[in-house]
Amino acid sequence: MRQADDHEEPGRGAGAAGRSATALPIAVRRLSKAYGAVPVLQDVDLDVRPGEFLTLLGPSGSGKTTLLMAIAGFLRPDRGSIRFGEREVVRLAPHKREIGMVFQNYALFPHMDVARNVGFPLRLRRVPVTEIARRVEAALEMFQLGGFGGRRIDQLSGGQRQRVALARAIVFEPRIILMDEPLSALDKQLRERMQIELRQLHERLGTTTVYVTHDQREALTMSDRIAILDRGRIVRIDAPRAIYDEPGNRFVAEFIGESSFLDVTVTDGVCRAAGAVILAPHLPIRQGRGTMVLRPERLRLLAAGEGEGMNCFEGRVSGAIYQGDTLLLQVVLGDGSPVSLRLATRGAEAAPPPAGAAVRLGITVADTVLLADEAGGAA
Repeated sequence: MRQADDHEEPGRGAGAAGRSATALPIAVRRLSKAYGAVPVLQDVDLDVRPGEFLTLLGPSGSGKTTLLMAIAGFLRPDRGSIRFGEREVVRLAPHKREIGMVFQNYALFPHMDVARNVGFPLRLRRVPVTEIARRVEAALEMFQLGGFGGRRIDQLSGGQRQRVALARAIVFEPRIILMDEPLSALDKQLRERMQIELRQLHERLGTTTVYVTHDQREALTMSDRIAILDRGRIVRIDAPRAIYDEPGNRFVAEFIGESSFLDVTVTDGVCRAAGAVILAPHLPIRQGRGTMVLRPERLRLLAAGEGEGMNCFEGRVSGAIYQGDTLLLQVVLGDGSPVSLRLATRGAEAAPPPAGAAVRLGITVADTVLLADEAGGAA
């Protein structure tokens, strides 16, 4: 399928500082793979820009890891093309593709110490011993592992093993790095810290990076662009903010971020949801049914007299969930639709209304997102 028009965010994208002139683009065309009668990839088209950090995101079974393994050469597609720059690589063995690879389980050699693990790609390429020692030392220093070269792998923490795997992937200066959920085994705090470190590493190296995850927050944090897969197809590819603000369809809206949804009816260009007339920056249909997407952090709890120029709804509180820095307030609107909004746990909004209390909610017109009914709304 063709990729949607996309955007670049400030400080991100192909023009960001630090991009390497030697980074290679990746072009995937009509890539398909099936296991028996079950399609896993279906005519996938994908362009990764040189020096870009692109994340493949999707639920289990969406095809993201299969696509990465095909790009890496560990899996042969049934048909299609994969090009690194001008070079067709679809039939090329993995070790001839000159990629750095970081696996989910790190795939470190337990019988080798840290230095020999990191230097392994250089020994395969018959780099002189003195040069191997220099480059291994430099790679370990880059990942705050100076002095760790003689340690065994089983003497390292999870975060240190992850750094060793990354050092091994970049030590031979590849122009493409592929990563298959490399942070999934780490605890939440370390995982979040490593997300920032990986992003900073990418900015320093300028290498084309393709990263697989099922964690949408991780994708939003790290990526120049995100390609969202569903049932073997790329259903959306764009910058993180563009995807979050303008999901385009309900699958993407459900998968990226938290959302509540209201049924919408449009008659002669007038949109209604939960008993209220709705204004939006973009009305995807003139007649028929659609969906309104409500992000909980963009809904406001309105005081008396507030709400002019906003889309407003009446409802009653059904519950509240304390989540540390925020409180998730659950509200049932007049038509029975459940929605949620986030309130700060400190300051003016710290004391939420009790269960059963009548409330008014508002969302700005600019934050109002409407989707056409995928079953078919009249244009």
